[in-house]
Amino acid sequence: MNWLIERLKEYSGKNCIIYNGCLYSYADLLRQVDKYKAEILGVVAVGDTVAILGDYSFYSISLFLALVENKNVIVPITNTVVNEVEDRISESGVDKIVRIDESGALSVSVNADSENFDSPLIDRIKAEGSSGLILFSSGSTGKPKAMLHNLNTLIDSFQTRKEKSLNFLVFLMFDHIGGLNTLLNCMSMGATITIPVNRTPDYICGLIEKHKVDILPASPTFLNIIIMSESCKKFDLSSLKMITYGTESMPESLLLRIKEALPKARLLQTFGTSETGIAQVQSKSSTSTLIKIDDPNIEYKIVGGELLLRSKTQILGYLNASMERFSDDGWFSTGDLVEEAADGYIRIVGRNTDVINVGGLKVLPSEVESVVMMMDGIVDVTVYGKPNPMTGNVVAANIVLAQEEVPSVLRKRVRAFCQDRLDSYKIPVAIKVVDEMSVTNRFKKVRK
Repeated sequence: MNWLIERLKEYSGKNCIIYNGCLYSYADLLRQVDKYKAEILGVVAVGDTVAILGDYSFYSISLFLALVENKNVIVPITNTVVNEVEDRISESGVDKIVRIDESGALSVSVNADSENFDSPLIDRIKAEGSSGLILFSSGSTGKPKAMLHNLNTLIDSFQTRKEKSLNFLVFLMFDHIGGLNTLLNCMSMGATITIPVNRTPDYICGLIEKHKVDILPASPTFLNIIIMSESCKKFDLSSLKMITYGTESMPESLLLRIKEALPKARLLQTFGTSETGIAQVQSKSSTSTLIKIDDPNIEYKIVGGELLLRSKTQILGYLNASMERFSDDGWFSTGDLVEEAADGYIRIVGRNTDVINVGGLKVLPSEVESVVMMMDGIVDVTVYGKPNPMTGNVVAANIVLAQEEVPSVLRKRVRAFCQDRLDSYKIPVAIKVVDEMSVTNRFKKVRK
């Protein structure tokens, strides 16, 4: 961690954070870090597990760095649903809960229940004299898993980054491995971090125009929302040098649609997991979903079509779940299904939990979505499995149309279009027209 603070001092004259209309330098950040370090002495003990309630801001980032220097285990929580916040506090054994108001003032409360919490993994972090990070899984397939990282190890993986004068928009949230990856990457390079107050397409595109943002990390779903809402036409996005996308599979036809709408920006796929960290990857091109994992900290292999990772930055373990997805020698089963190309590139084609079983035959939603998205008048589609007594499931699709269409006509048109492009069992049988897609707060599709 010392190397990062020293590097931030070298960047003291550079712009660091743009948030809520205010511009802060790296010198401002360091002063706020020192202020918080002085405030938390005597209130937050070394080694305490500390929850920060709220998303990214100048103040939350300053507090994050202060807690790292204080060798705390940090639990960023962006949820606002009371019972979900309480669950995360309970599942991670939080000792202190910190809230930050708009002026940056801290409010620290004690979680009395932490006295009954015991974790050998957190004890290990404390014994090593390291800071820790607890992240939670999305919880889409059950109770969210609490994952413990050695935060010093995670931070140290950015030490080789070179200084660059770029402006990144931090789209992914404070409690997301991708959001933290962007934050640490920016600080290690001395880049400017533009933080959105909300994540509506007009607001995000307005920030890009106003602050001449160079790099936008986002999900495929959100990028499609930008196109559907025509926000990309309302604002000048010509400053964008690169758009990185991840967190869910990208239909190839959507990738081409995004490239057509934003032709000047390079489109690069990112990949990683909360358990192993974000991998350095190379995209074959801006119009290809093929990637190559090229990261000295991460090994990979493919077993039965599933991607397995082993990294130097992977979690120490789960606090509230078994390690069954990890092998004895450290390989993590990601649940991501891949196709291999002859030249060493791979393509992420979907999650094993999203595969639709139609009478024993497997259907990948992203393959069907890519074909349907090629049709005229269809602006978005989500494919999922619908229970069927004869085949177990049939392929269903929720579709957003550019203009109204008679449902029976749409069904015939979809079948006719897919007939020569998909096997018959992959063609959507149940089609529902919707005004907009259901998405998570991470802007990932909800498949139902």
